[in-house]
Amino acid sequence: MNVLVIGANGKIARHLVEELKETDHHVTALIRKEEQSEELKSLGADETLVRDLEGDISDAFAGKDAAVFAAGSGGHTGPDKTTIIDLWGSRKSVEASKAHGVKRFIQVSSMNTDEPENGPEKMRHYFIAKRVADDYLEESGLDYTIVRPGVLTNDDPSGTVQLKQKLNEKGEIPRADVAKVIAASLDTPGTIRKKFDLISGDQEIIAALNEL
Repeated sequence: MNVLVIGANGKIARHLVEELKETDHHVTALIRKEEQSEELKSLGADETLVRDLEGDISDAFAGKDAAVFAAGSGGHTGPDKTTIIDLWGSRKSVEASKAHGVKRFIQVSSMNTDEPENGPEKMRHYFIAKRVADDYLEESGLDYTIVRPGVLTNDDPSGTVQLKQKLNEKGEIPRADVAKVIAASLDTPGTIRKKFDLISGDQEIIAALNEL
């Protein structure tokens, strides 16, 4: 499968590129700066494309079978940048996927998007942007998967998780484990047209995904 990773220089995406190098997938890393290219290739990207998510990115989707939207402005940016990247960037990626026949689309979202008004006040704009982006993807007709991790850490991966369409508890998860879940989701048909919360747990990733 030809996979486009959007926001490939982000922390989760870098782990994802490393995960996918062990598979038969051909990975194109979409990055903002040419100087990021060499390192992404060293992590496992087969090729890189330099595009600004705030500009025209449509041509990057030509010839791809799947797209992973892992871009984000971060929870500490202001509403304007969050809207441009997390919401509008996602929407543009969805539209570009439809225009170029890319059916499979995996999006990194966040827990708390179900009820963004109940999140911390300083993060509400972030949860709202993610929620609107998720809703748009769900209505797009694409074969989507929406991954909603809890609090992200840089801990070493455990390879075990807890995931359900709705978790009633909060928790943390290493970014590397989120990447493992995304990589596994690409090859797990049961994740198509599903969204799920994700935190660390004691279940093997494939087993957890197969229970969706």
